[in-house]
Amino acid sequence: MPIEQPHTDALARIAKGYGFEIAPPDLDIYAAAVSGLLQSWDTVEQLYVDVAPKAPTRTWNAPSEEDNPLGAWYVTSDIQEVTDGVLAGKRIAVKDNTSVAGLPMMNGSRTLEGFVPDEDATVIRRLLEAGAVIAGKSVCEDLCFSGGSHTSKPAPVRNPWNPARSAGGSSSGSAALVAVGEVDMAVACDQGGSIRMPAAWSGIVGHKPTFGLVPYTGVFPIEQSIDHVGPVARTVADAALMLTVIAGPDGADPRQPEIIDPVDYLQALENPTTGMRIGVVTEGFGRVNSNLDSDAVVRAAVDTLCTAGLQAKEISIPWHLHASAIWDVIATEGATWQMVDGNAYGMNWKGRYDPKLIAYYGAQWRRDATKFSETVKMVALAGRYALETNYGRHYAMARNLEAALTEAYDAALDVYDVLVMPTMPMLPTLLPQADASPDEVIGRALEMIGNTCPFDVTGHPACTVPAGQVDGLPVGLMIIGRKFDDATVLRVAQTFETAVGGFPSPNQMRSNA
Repeated sequence: MPIEQPHTDALARIAKGYGFEIAPPDLDIYAAAVSGLLQSWDTVEQLYVDVAPKAPTRTWNAPSEEDNPLGAWYVTSDIQEVTDGVLAGKRIAVKDNTSVAGLPMMNGSRTLEGFVPDEDATVIRRLLEAGAVIAGKSVCEDLCFSGGSHTSKPAPVRNPWNPARSAGGSSSGSAALVAVGEVDMAVACDQGGSIRMPAAWSGIVGHKPTFGLVPYTGVFPIEQSIDHVGPVARTVADAALMLTVIAGPDGADPRQPEIIDPVDYLQALENPTTGMRIGVVTEGFGRVNSNLDSDAVVRAAVDTLCTAGLQAKEISIPWHLHASAIWDVIATEGATWQMVDGNAYGMNWKGRYDPKLIAYYGAQWRRDATKFSETVKMVALAGRYALETNYGRHYAMARNLEAALTEAYDAALDVYDVLVMPTMPMLPTLLPQADASPDEVIGRALEMIGNTCPFDVTGHPACTVPAGQVDGLPVGLMIIGRKFDDATVLRVAQTFETAVGGFPSPNQMRSNA
């Protein structure tokens, strides 16, 4: 629809906000000038009609509670465009922050409820071209800003190992569905750990690719510089296969380099890992909220890798303990600027935008901001306060500190092939009750990100694999590698999977009980 011509009272309100002190008689002059300029907006709208995407007709279903015991499905579907390809017949769930044209997209939030995208995300197009079956959209946390699984609307996602506990977030539904075998693999996204955290707590494999390896085009952004999309799967081989399909530049995502050498990550798993060096990062263990039994399981996993022919040494990276503070500033101010005030996409970057989503979400949350989760409200309050009082100065400092943080990990990776640490410091926590206080909801959302969020800032690839269990709950081992050397990370993960004879599923554990 054409942009409305401005009234002088609207311009007076805007002028007051800027402190322009425009005299009322002069507002008519400004209004005329603005009206003339806005004719270009009408021209752009008319031109866009011919290039706007048109959604295909696709069918979907809202699952019943009986068919959705973990609350992990948002909608189900059965979309397959070709019957051959490397993913032929593989059932894939799609995190509900990722556009599948013609299917509803809620992003776990009432602020996006009712939206239906017209265009597939790049990763969806690539999966379909490889023969995959899109089995539906998986529930995620409210605007993906939670490492728990309790802020998603309309209900929390339950842990497949213990339904009273969190499945991890924000790609909670994706991880839970893979864990119980309803799908072979799933699309997940990661800004602070949201691929690896639910994978760890759900007992599966989750790989956060190198920043920019996989195009984020068509996925709901949080903060452009930390947005990642990648696979979760029951095996390393399936994760490697899916990564092979979705990796590579698409020419529409400025997060990506223009050229990325193609890699067959599945074939690369055949290369030996004997003699590889592992740096065991001391600062990743014994954190304030660490479960010591979980730490012990991860150290035992390192011993297993050594028995398989790798070499490990304890190392110290003091910067690791500063990484959360750097992430806090970038994610909070950045998400406020882009995801909230910028209606998800923000501005000032070249690439593919979704005008329909921007308009829908922007209007919805401004109409009723009470629909935001407590966590998103807290982030927006903190971000707006910091921006209004310090004008983005701390964001700039955090961005500059990113170089020092990156160098600290790179220096270790000059000596060691991979770094390892626990994915999560703690075991899956109990889900808050429906009437939980904002303090509990917010606390349970961000308490576990200390080891995962650093690598969203630096962009290093990081993969979590099930290391073992404590009290019947999964513990994740995180493997970190050099940028764009995702193949080595996955090779080490595969070596561990082979050494332990594969990873258990909650279904197997129940049948053996």
